[in-house]
Amino acid sequence: MAGFDASGLDELVRDMTRLGQRTGAMAQAMTQEAGNEIAASWRREAEKRKFRKSGAMIESIGTPEGVQSFGNGGTVYVDVYPKGKDKKGTRNAEKAFILHYGTKHIQPSYWADAANDAAEPAVGEKLEEMWGNYLETGTVPAVAGEEKE
Repeated sequence: MAGFDASGLDELVRDMTRLGQRTGAMAQAMTQEAGNEIAASWRREAEKRKFRKSGAMIESIGTPEGVQSFGNGGTVYVDVYPKGKDKKGTRNAEKAFILHYGTKHIQPSYWADAANDAAEPAVGEKLEEMWGNYLETGTVPAVAGEEKE
């Protein structure tokens, strides 16, 4: 499934880099908040498309590994996907993949792409707001994320 396009946030990333905050606590908080927003958009899109049988897949969408980084001190990122399995043992990520790309018998919906596109404006707004508050106060906000398993 396609990733989230953050190209509209180029200026913000340049500011963060200039101030040495591209990988620090602020970058981690902003990345987690972006993941939270994107996960909420995935859940909304799945509900909108009526992808609910037991609800296990939709309810499990989140950021299971939390904020990660590429290499030692590298760029931070967060993965968004459904975790866990349903009562029958089917992985929720597998259900999401099949609903997104389809099979011989199921039409592809590309729902995760639509959810990512829908999340872009809210993510951009939220990150700009967070960065503005950080510049004014110097305080890194506490952002709720999922516990790592």
